[in-house]
Amino acid sequence: MLDNDSMKKATNESSVRSGRFGPADYVRVTVFGFALSALWTGLHSIILPLRLLDFVAESEKNTYLGLLTFVGLILAMAVQPVAGAASDRSGLSWGRRRPYILLGTAAVVALLPGVSLAGSFTALLAVYCLLQVSANSAHGPFQALIPDLVPEGRRGVASGVKSMLETSGGIALLYPLALLMDRYYANQGVVWLWLSLGMLAIILLGTMLVTIFMVKEPPRAGSILPPMMTLVLRSFRFSVKANPDFIWFLVSRLFTFMAFTTVQTFALYFLKDVVGVASPAEATAQFSIVVVAGVLAAAYPAGRLSDRVGRRPIVLASGLLGALGIAAVFLFQHSYGLIMVGAGVLGVSFGAFMSTNWALATDLVARGEEARYLGLVNMATAGGAGLARLIGPVIDFFNASSPGLGYQVMLLAVFAYFLAGSGLLLKVKVR
Repeated sequence: MLDNDSMKKATNESSVRSGRFGPADYVRVTVFGFALSALWTGLHSIILPLRLLDFVAESEKNTYLGLLTFVGLILAMAVQPVAGAASDRSGLSWGRRRPYILLGTAAVVALLPGVSLAGSFTALLAVYCLLQVSANSAHGPFQALIPDLVPEGRRGVASGVKSMLETSGGIALLYPLALLMDRYYANQGVVWLWLSLGMLAIILLGTMLVTIFMVKEPPRAGSILPPMMTLVLRSFRFSVKANPDFIWFLVSRLFTFMAFTTVQTFALYFLKDVVGVASPAEATAQFSIVVVAGVLAAAYPAGRLSDRVGRRPIVLASGLLGALGIAAVFLFQHSYGLIMVGAGVLGVSFGAFMSTNWALATDLVARGEEARYLGLVNMATAGGAGLARLIGPVIDFFNASSPGLGYQVMLLAVFAYFLAGSGLLLKVKVR
C-alpha cells in the first residue's frame, strides 16, 4: 500500500504521462528562473558596474568589468554540465533536481554579503566566482524540470512561461535596485548596497522554497556517481559527428547571447558616457524596463506559436529583429527617446528568442540526459555572455583614441553577432 507521498508522486507521474498539465504547473516548474534572472540582472546591470568604480580608474572601467564577469562566466560554463550530469544520476527520495537547487541557493545567499565586504578588486573577483559556482550548481539541475515534467507537446508554452518569469525577475527589482545604488554611487552610505543585496537574497530564498515544496518529481532510480574526474569528463563528452545539428544550434545560440549580453553589460557606461544621463543607474533601469516590456509582450505568444509552426522560423526572425533594434540605437545614439524605441525592439526580439530557442533546445536533447545536455546548452549561453565581456578592453582602447568611438565599435559588433546567430541557425535540421 502506498503512503501519501508515494501516491502524490505516482499521481504526478501519471499526470505528466497523460498530458494533464495545468497553468499552475507551468509556474511551479519555472519560477526559480525568476530569482536567478533577478540575481544576475541586478548584479551585472547595476550593482557590479557601480561597485567596481570603488576599485578601478574611470578610464579602465569597461576593461575591468569585462574581465571580472568573463572569468566568472567561464566557471559557469564548467559547472552547469557537471551539476546537470550529477543530478541526472541522482535518485534521492525527493527528486533528482531539488536537492541541488536547495544547496546551491543556500550557498549563494551566504556569499552575497561578500560583494559589500570585498575590500579590493581581487576580493570582489573571488566572491563573484564563488557566486557563479554556487548559482550554476542549482541552475543546471533546475532547467531540466521542463523536459522532466512537461508533456512534449506543451514545452513551447512552458518555455514561454519560463522566459516571461525570467524576464519579470530581471525587471522586478531593477528599478528599486537602481534607486538604492544611485544613492550608494552618490556616497550616501554603504547601507544602500546592503539593502540591494538583501533584496536579491529574499527573492532567491522565496522562489527556492516554492520549488522545493510545490514541485513533485516522479520517483526514479538513481545510479552510483562515478569519481569526480570521471563525472567531469563524462559531462563534457560529446560526439560532434553524431550531433551536428546540436553543434550548430550551440554556436548560433552563443553568437546571439554575445549580442544581448554586450548590450546589457555596457548599457550603464554607454548611457553615462555617450548619452550623458545624470543618474546612470536609473537610466539603465528605464532602458531595461522598456526591453522587458517588449520581452513580456513577445515571449508567451512566440512560444505558443512555435508549438504550431516550428521553432526555427521564429528564432530566425528574432535574430533579425535584434539586428534592427541595435541599428536604431546606433543611428540615434545621442537621442535618449529614440534609444528607448530601439530598446523596445530589442525586447521583442529577446522575448521571442528566449522562449522559442529554449523550446528548440528541449527538442534536441538526448533522452535520459536532459540536464547534462541542457547544461551544454547553457555552456553556449555562458560562453556567449563571457565572450561578450571581452569587448570591454576594445571599448576603452577606441575611446582613448576618440571619445565615444569605442561604443560605436561595440554597437557594430552587436549587429554582426545578431546576423551570425541567425545565419548559423539555418544549418540546424529540426525534427
